[in-house]
Amino acid sequence: MEVLLLIILNVIVPVFLLIGAGIILHIRYPLDMNTLAKLNTYLLMPALCFVNIYQNDMKADTLFQVLSFLILQSLCLMALSAGITKIAKFDRSLSANFKNSVVLVNSGNFGLPVSQLVFQHNPLGLSIQIIVLIFQNLLTYTYGLYNSVSVNNRGIQAMKVFQKNPVIYAFLAGLLCHVLSVQIPGFIWTPIKNTSDAFLAIALITLGAQSASLKLIRFSLPLVLSIVGRLILSPVIAIFVIVVLGLEGTIAQALFIASSFPTSRNSSLFALEYGDRPEYAAQAVLISTVFSMATVTIVVYTAKLLFP
Repeated sequence: MEVLLLIILNVIVPVFLLIGAGIILHIRYPLDMNTLAKLNTYLLMPALCFVNIYQNDMKADTLFQVLSFLILQSLCLMALSAGITKIAKFDRSLSANFKNSVVLVNSGNFGLPVSQLVFQHNPLGLSIQIIVLIFQNLLTYTYGLYNSVSVNNRGIQAMKVFQKNPVIYAFLAGLLCHVLSVQIPGFIWTPIKNTSDAFLAIALITLGAQSASLKLIRFSLPLVLSIVGRLILSPVIAIFVIVVLGLEGTIAQALFIASSFPTSRNSSLFALEYGDRPEYAAQAVLISTVFSMATVTIVVYTAKLLFP
């Protein structure tokens, strides 16, 4: 019980205090969401990615284990969500949004800050979350975008969008500098490191500001199924995949925790852009984020018990 309380106080409360600050700021002083989004995507997140990969020594077999888990976990979630849409007889538009709400994870401005707090004394855990982030970006702009654009049979330009994402280039640059043992001069390293340190607070304030404009209309069956799929069934599937792959320690902890994060904001943005049930998609993001306060706490606690 003492460990659970520490997780709530040291991980969950700091996260939701900053999200709450973002909500209050946006209500009192409307923030420019486009500027905040670009600040996170094109500056803070790439800096964090570069610093962590540059400083961490992840072995090739660890990377293989992480990727194996992510591929198997994603395939299971895709099959699960597709099966539910068939059984529930969702129409084409609702099916696309439901699948995205279950498969796509907020691994950026929610997952990374949580991992920073959970693994603040274990760099490997945060490095794994960065791999998860990159994988999720690829999944978002292939599988996720395809789901949305296919509703109206539009052409897909997913890879063009993905190629513009600077996180992948920051990852490659950090990996290259690490492998080649490049010594970065202090006058360059200091601003990069300071930018990286700013990510946690700004990302969560941004998430709060985004949540301030979302409204819950009612708990429909599709919404309930989305929350159950994303916050409950996803971690359950993750445990089975971890056991099958024989993962242990920090790797198992980080991947199990990463499986519990709420629905990606991108699923809502895709729905809004392509006119496919945007209200439902926005509600899935909001409610999964609110409920994750409890479910992520339980998963972090369970991860430390199951994979010491």
